Amino acid sequence: MRTNLQLFVALILSAGFMSGCTVSEVIHAETSHLDVASLQISESLLLDVGILNFDAGVPNNNDSEKSRIYPEVRMAEARYLPYHIKTTLQGTGFWGAVRVVPSPDVSTDILVSGVIDQSDGEFITVRLKAVDATGQFWFENSYTMQTGISSYAEYRDKTQDPYQKVFNDFSNDLHTHVLTIEPQDVARIRQVSELKFFGDMAPDVFGEHLALNDEGRIAVQRLPAENDPMVDRMRQIRERDRLVVDTLNEHYANFYYGIALPYEGWRKRTREQSVAYRQTRQSAMRRALIGAAVVVGSASISTDGGYYSAERIAKNVAINKGWNTIINSFRQYRSANIHREEIKELSESFVAEAAPMVVQVQGETLRLTGTAEAQYESWRKLLRDIYETETGFAEIIQVSDPSRGQLQPQPTG
Repeated sequence: MRTNLQLFVALILSAGFMSGCTVSEVIHAETSHLDVASLQISESLLLDVGILNFDAGVPNNNDSEKSRIYPEVRMAEARYLPYHIKTTLQGTGFWGAVRVVPSPDVSTDILVSGVIDQSDGEFITVRLKAVDATGQFWFENSYTMQTGISSYAEYRDKTQDPYQKVFNDFSNDLHTHVLTIEPQDVARIRQVSELKFFGDMAPDVFGEHLALNDEGRIAVQRLPAENDPMVDRMRQIRERDRLVVDTLNEHYANFYYGIALPYEGWRKRTREQSVAYRQTRQSAMRRALIGAAVVVGSASISTDGGYYSAERIAKNVAINKGWNTIINSFRQYRSANIHREEIKELSESFVAEAAPMVVQVQGETLRLTGTAEAQYESWRKLLRDIYETETGFAEIIQVSDPSRGQLQPQPTG
């Protein structure tokens, strides 16, 4: 009888102990040092970097209830993360102009693209690829990290994004790769980038300056004469194209700074809810398992005493404890689903609209509307039309400078 009583007590104590177990939470996220130039680099060795908006990585037939991937959030992240990479690269001093570009057709020395595989405020995984203007593949890596409680703390360095390790690692990899390139190859990349733009604008004049080599890369067949007036004209056109891309970057900046607060609030709350969901789910599973063990174990042990004997009372207490543990586990599962609903609600405030761009060409005002991508496509068509109809492209082209703050920050809740 003493052995049975001790067993009942052990089962009850184990049920109470296991039901209180939770998953430990990361306090401090892993960090990495960002390489920064200690000396000024010659401008002739600086390559321009263009960063495309990312692929949001939303699966086909996505079920947000199960995947916790909300398309409206991912689309916002697909615009936000590239701009933060831009700011990170700009701060290193290793590159020329760094821009978020609306199209792979934008003339740039290096083109960066990415896919968001995971982003829930706690974990992030992005695949980033870099290719130069010649078509030479540099690298494609997957970058991942786990944030901690301190990643969203009020006392942290606000200049560092909670995902900063990912940006630093990519920036360091890009710099490491460019160090393997000889100066003459850097110059060749810049030449190809320029001639690709010339050939796109004036294929009848510059279309045969580039060709694919046996390796499938773009190679320079011949260079135009530096004193060729067409070269000067095309460089003026290219500067105006860069001006438009810089203006579109102000639109991306508006979006980036406009959603900074609500996006951080979303990540912080989503991280909290994800951790709570995981802890609750695992705790519920433990409760259910230990509850079932207590019920089965208690019911299988015979008692010889009367209804009010110590053994009988202990057995009934153990069975009741087991059933209560199972019931509580289902309550916790329901609580976890509430967390998921809250995550979904937090994702509904993001928009990604580009403000209209006003372009003045030789006194004529033109208004470009639509997304940044659509506006740039319209601009390139306009640029070709100007080239085809005008003989001297020396007139001033002015582009509207969008004001900061078109997207108003929202409270983080």
